[in-house]
Amino acid sequence: MLAVALGPLQYADLERAKSYQGDTKLMPYYLGTDEAGYGPNLGPLVVSATVWHVPAALDGQRLYDHLAEAIVATPRAASPGRAAMADSKLLYNSGKGLRHLERGLLAALRTLGRPVGAWHDAWAALDGDSLAACRALPWHADYVCRLPMAVAADEITALAESFRATFDATGIRLVELRSRAFFPAEFNALCRQYESKGLALSHVTLGLLAELCRELPDEPIHVLCDKHGGRNRYAELLDEHFPGEFIEIHGESRQRSTYRFGPAARRFEVVFASKAEAYLPAALASMASKYLRELAMGAFNAFWTSRVAGLQPTAGYPVDAKRFKAQIAAEQQVLGIDDELIWRAK
Repeated sequence: MLAVALGPLQYADLERAKSYQGDTKLMPYYLGTDEAGYGPNLGPLVVSATVWHVPAALDGQRLYDHLAEAIVATPRAASPGRAAMADSKLLYNSGKGLRHLERGLLAALRTLGRPVGAWHDAWAALDGDSLAACRALPWHADYVCRLPMAVAADEITALAESFRATFDATGIRLVELRSRAFFPAEFNALCRQYESKGLALSHVTLGLLAELCRELPDEPIHVLCDKHGGRNRYAELLDEHFPGEFIEIHGESRQRSTYRFGPAARRFEVVFASKAEAYLPAALASMASKYLRELAMGAFNAFWTSRVAGLQPTAGYPVDAKRFKAQIAAEQQVLGIDDELIWRAK
């Protein structure tokens, strides 16, 4: 349905106004999303979302405070019983390696009953729907890598136990952690379909959110997404992915765009904000997206560096991606691998 701009005092009746006033305190489900790989020409775009259930007596905006016995917001504060969950850019770079990503993410997956011991396990745990497409790529088909790479398996087990104990003590639960990977051929098709890389990102993110929300019971839901390519207006996109809902616009700006819809029993608040990774559900989503992308790039680099003498690995970003693409061109032709499997046009 067509979106309209509303202020908090423009509800038709007092009861609905009261329902709105309590939205941010009573929402028991908190979801966060983030992506990795939006800018590169090589490797996948990965979008992830997490779902948390928070008792009504607790403020879901303060999950770091409630879970401080097991989860911290910076790598500096991490300890044997505590894992950092933060924007992946704070936890990972070529110098720091995968340690902090693996500590938080693999322990979280273990609490969901998804232990990860090998490369393909991570894909199955986070993005089972993309596993077939992932394995079909020549650099993934025979790739073998034990996980975790930068942390002892016993440390992951101990952290998972710490998470469980803290979840039990607070009543907070991690309900789901799910990713969607879009390898170059599918990514290019999405960009052609939507005529914009930013719009493609918005559609795949909201598609994943809508899928997860359909699986949740009728309780209020709060969603925080990182902004998509500088976009400020999302009402029409929400209308497409949540058909039949009356989308209310509660502010659209460069910093934050807020929308609400649905009845009180299943009231949605969806916020698109810059720096959303400061919010724990989005931070863990950022980690999942980055980890899967790094696993994909590890396999991609291993395939080509084993075939092209002297080839240096790439992170896939535009300038270096062109260097890498030029250096593998002759071997790519010998192997008969189409550009569509390798190169992202946008």
